[in-house]
Amino acid sequence: MRTKPAPSLKARAIMWLAQREHSRVELRDKLLRHARSAPAPTAETDEAASEVEPVVDQLLDWLEAHHYLSQARFLESRVNARASRFGNLRIGQELARHGVELAPQDALSLKQTELARARVVWERKFNAVATDPAGRAKQMRFLAGRGFSAEIIRRLLKGVDDD
Repeated sequence: MRTKPAPSLKARAIMWLAQREHSRVELRDKLLRHARSAPAPTAETDEAASEVEPVVDQLLDWLEAHHYLSQARFLESRVNARASRFGNLRIGQELARHGVELAPQDALSLKQTELARARVVWERKFNAVATDPAGRAKQMRFLAGRGFSAEIIRRLLKGVDDD
């Protein structure tokens, strides 16, 4: 019985990119983890493990040059996926973890819509301002956990009272 050979690093990277967009940092980590865990044809040494990094970096350069890997596409897809559920703080932290930064005009656009997005998230969960301090604190913690700023939370809950 013939066994199928394991996909190469390039094939594996393209397969992962076909599933969803990845940042360069994220894809590099995945590829390095895979390459280091795969059995080497020769004896495993620290020297062999350090030789994997330049190969992975070269592959990532190739993927970017051939437009398989794009930081701009990753940024757009991640912001679009997260904006409807999370605040600017959470989105910014996630992007920083991936080694990507929002352009100033995109950050301004997100900031301008943050109150409306917070209102939608809040209405989906609560739809009414709590009358007691404990309930109000629960709503504030929920919104803060979603990455909305204290100013936005305050404006939202105060504005709901005024409606």
